[in-house]
Amino acid sequence: ATMAQAAQANAFDASNSQIQVEHDRKRRQFVIRLNGSHDRAVLLYEYVGKKTVDLQHTEVPDAYRGRGIAKHLAKAAMDFVVEEDLKAHLTCWYIQKYVKENPQPQYFEHIYQ
Repeated sequence: ATMAQAAQANAFDASNSQIQVEHDRKRRQFVIRLNGSHDRAVLLYEYVGKKTVDLQHTEVPDAYRGRGIAKHLAKAAMDFVVEEDLKAHLTCWYIQKYVKENPQPQYFEHIYQ
């Protein structure tokens, strides 16, 4: 990597560490507040059974796309599914992509194929 690329990557890592995902269980969504909570990225899910969730949709405001923000939402959602021992339907194309790119064995045990 060139110096500039390395510097960029480092700057990105620094900004990454500030990304906090909140889980709003009442509204069934994972939220990242951006820009001092003026904007938000969200991942929406629904319970479709007692222990089954449908990960429906991930939304990141246009201005924040391409910064890896959706990844944090996808990881939080998958960690939730694993920790609560749920089964997940991956309706959201982004989460399908995330799981393909991060093929954790524990994810596959909790996904309806």
